[in-house]
Formats: sequence, structure tokens, C-alpha cells
Amino acid sequence: MADQTPERPLSGIRVIDMTRILAGPFCTMNLGDMGAEIIKIEQPGKGDDTRAWGPPFAGPEAAYFLGVNRNKKSVTLNLKEERGLGILKTLIKGADVLIENFKAGTLEKWGLTRNWMEKNAPQVVHTQITGYGEKGPKAGMPGYDFLLQAESGLMAITGEEGGASMKLGVAIVDVCTGMYAAMSILGALNARTRTGKGQKTSVTLYDSALSALVNVASNYLVSGDEAGRYGNGHPNIVPYRDFVCGTGEIALAVGNDTQFARLANLVGHPEWAEDEQYKTNPNRVRNRAAVDTMVRDALSSDSAENWITRFQEAGIPCSMVNPVGAALDSEQTKANDMIEEIEHPTAGLIKMLGIPYRFSDTPAGVSSAPPELGADTDAVLVEIGGVLEAELETLRGDGVI
Repeated sequence: MADQTPERPLSGIRVIDMTRILAGPFCTMNLGDMGAEIIKIEQPGKGDDTRAWGPPFAGPEAAYFLGVNRNKKSVTLNLKEERGLGILKTLIKGADVLIENFKAGTLEKWGLTRNWMEKNAPQVVHTQITGYGEKGPKAGMPGYDFLLQAESGLMAITGEEGGASMKLGVAIVDVCTGMYAAMSILGALNARTRTGKGQKTSVTLYDSALSALVNVASNYLVSGDEAGRYGNGHPNIVPYRDFVCGTGEIALAVGNDTQFARLANLVGHPEWAEDEQYKTNPNRVRNRAAVDTMVRDALSSDSAENWITRFQEAGIPCSMVNPVGAALDSEQTKANDMIEEIEHPTAGLIKMLGIPYRFSDTPAGVSSAPPELGADTDAVLVEIGGVLEAELETLRGDGVI
């Protein structure tokens, strides 16, 4: 069941979360896992778009929404209404972090300028997520993960050699952007301990997508040669890819010449490790097709399970190519506590991914299920939003909350 440990790394930090879809909610979920109080601001009657992104659903709740919105409170506010904006400003004044992914200029239109922040909420770290940022020919344009995978080159290096460009199976640009947003917030909070002031941090999907190119970008910047597409192969290491065996499929990651020599011995071809064409990794990269073909032919003589047993005994990195279900149901996943269970008021007992980082003294944890739309509106508005209980019914009737 969910961990109820009260003291966490970010205990005492309050976040006003004005994000939706994936990058922002993924960021704030991680902050919530580390103990921050996340107050998710949603549109009355609708909420985060991903509440409707199904099937699958658990009861009335979309699995997509459930996957990135635990450890949060949901407050509905109509920000087109002056009273709604007033409540929002009160909430921001009492917060440590404001994160939003609105179109550039939206907050300024509402009066939440940098000057307003410095005068009324100088302690707040304001994090902005946009598609492209505020400069350049695409300044102000919205960003979409799929389009950024295409534009950044990620799709060009993904897929079979000679085949079509391919996006990754998850919205990796959104995920990376959420991580960078969380990193920037943690950095700004740490700086605040010295300066006493908050600051604005900005992340863009465009920059995150380029950053995700890592070694592929470095290869191009150093050589000037256009990046290739190698299927499941590696641009700098061979053999380092998937191989179909007699039965089943494995992933093989031969990272150095010593491992290659052990591989050659194990598959009955010790002469490979003595052949100048294959002896060193640079030469194996130059002769990629021949090496991959030789290894593929050798592995076709036995099952994936048997090869994995032999490779692991010899210290050669390898794994099964698993479907998602097998990965999530595996013993290693259980051992690492990477599946959590928690009771949801309408969806019942739900499973969700666990937390991929560990703290020895102030553990992160799952304390609350993803909230129903507006579930915490009354409590938050009365406790910290400057609203009297007697006013709630009127605000609700007027469509403010």
C-alpha cells in the first residue's frame, strides 16, 4: 500500500501547478512524490485534458491522467472571472513555486507580470514551460511532443536503416521537459536558500528535444557528418542491438573489445577476435553489417533463454526483449518497488508506477491518489485562498469555482 511517511525531501514546499497534459504534470508529480504540496489548478467542469484521454479507464478515470497526477490536490478556478484571478493571486502569494505551461504572455495578460511577482511574491520560483521559448522565428508557438520529435532530428535517427522515420513509443520530449523543469525548480529553490529570493526558470520542448540527442548531437558537432539511422543499433558501438535467436529475441550490448572476444569464444568463433576487421570497436563500427550478420547467424542456433544464461555467466551484457506487461510483472520490478497500489475514491484500488529514485533518510513516496476534479477546492480556498466558508456556495453558483 502507499507509503505514509510524513517527512520527505520537499516537505514544506508549496507548488501552484497550472500545467496540463504531460510535461508539467510529470514535473509536479515528481515534486509531489518528494513531499511538496501540489495544488493543481483546473478549469471547472473540465479539468486537465487528459482526464478524458481514454480508454483505458479505471471507473470514470482515464489511465493517462492517473499515471501522472498522484500526490496532488485539485482546485477548480475560473480564471476568466475576476474573482477567480483574485483567488489565484492569493494562492501564489503563499506559495514557493508557480509552474505553468500557458502560451507566452498569458500570465502577463492576467496581471501576473514579473514586477507583480517581485512585489507580491518575491519568494516564488516561477517556472514556465513553452514550446520554443520567447526568442527566434518560432517564439510563442505551441509545442507538441510528436512535432518536436520530428523537428529535432529524434525521428530521423529512430527506425530501421533505410526505413521510415519513427517516433519513440512514449512522449519522450514531454518526459525530458518535465525532468528539466523539476531540475530547474530544485536548483532555484537551492539558490533561494542563499539569496532569499525566488526567480524565473524556463524550459522549452524544443531545447529538451535537442538535449535528448546527447552523443548523436556530439557526433555531428565534432564530425559534421549527418547522423544515421541504425534500427536498434548504436552509432558508436558494435555489436550493440537486438538479435532474433532460434526462438525469442535478445538485446546484446557488447561495450568493449574484451567482451567481444568473450562473445566470439562463446558462439564458437574465436577467430573473430583476431581478425583485424573485427578486433577493435572502431573497425567493428566500420564493418557493422558484417558483424551484425555474423552474430545473428550464430545466435540462430539456440534459444534466447539459453543464450542469455550463457552470456550472463560470461559477463556479456544482455537481456530479453520484453513486452511492456512482462517488464512490469517481472521480479526485478517487484524487488525495486516500481509498482505502487493505492485506493482511489471512484476507481477503486489502482496500480501505478513506483518512484525511480531513493533517499536514505527522507524517502519519497505515494501518499494520495490522483484527485477527482475539484476535490480539494473548498478546503484549499478556505485554508490558504482567503475565502470564507460562507462565500463558497456563491462562488460555485457563479461559476467561479
